[in-house]
Amino acid sequence: MIVLKTSRELSVMRKAGRISQKALRLAGEAVEPGVSAWEIDKLVRQYIESEGAKPSFLGYDGYPASACISVNNVVIHGIPKKSVILKKGDIVSIDVGAYYEGFHGDNAWTFPCGEISEEAKALLDATERSLFLGIEKARPGNRVGDVGRAVQEYAEARSYSVVREFTGHGVGAEMHEDPSVPNYGTPGRGVRLTAGMVIAIEPMINQGRREIEVKPDGWTVVTKDGSLSAHFEHTVAITPQGPVILTLPE
Repeated sequence: MIVLKTSRELSVMRKAGRISQKALRLAGEAVEPGVSAWEIDKLVRQYIESEGAKPSFLGYDGYPASACISVNNVVIHGIPKKSVILKKGDIVSIDVGAYYEGFHGDNAWTFPCGEISEEAKALLDATERSLFLGIEKARPGNRVGDVGRAVQEYAEARSYSVVREFTGHGVGAEMHEDPSVPNYGTPGRGVRLTAGMVIAIEPMINQGRREIEVKPDGWTVVTKDGSLSAHFEHTVAITPQGPVILTLPE
């Protein structure tokens, strides 16, 4: 069931989104060679809790951390551990959510760790661009297929592949709500977008083939061919005036 949000609820969600965004930005600033994923996760939790919010991911279906920190060929859901030490040239995808006054904010970004290769830069640039092309299609009257097709078309035109097993989603009182928002699709198909909907658009784009596998821990998702993967995400409200990104800085 799709739950439309009132103007009051959207106002609260904007606060949750800004807490999520600031936590993500602090995490990104901490991405440096020699830093552990565990240290970054600790920063995320401390900041979110300092704002009177709770980390959305902590304890979700048993997830053991406050952020997902996914390095290089890890697509999503990388568990931040002390043993995961960042090194120069890594790309580091960080996914952060905050639960504030009954609503969630959810966002992700892929950060370079020091100097990265030109190929890695191109992947990050393309994934970020595909996110904003998808957001542009998040307008009343359009369908989720229009959003997904915008992401897919841009990525595949650059010889990248789109992960299909995991998608964007509705956001609200629950972290994952209807509808699913795939990063691929057919224009004019799928759920129609309506003012009051809030969705997370989150391209997961692989440098190589799109096939993935889940590690034995039940969480860590990696590219099957070992290629790099990037992940960018914003929480977006559908309004009569067009898309409004709730996970932007003030």
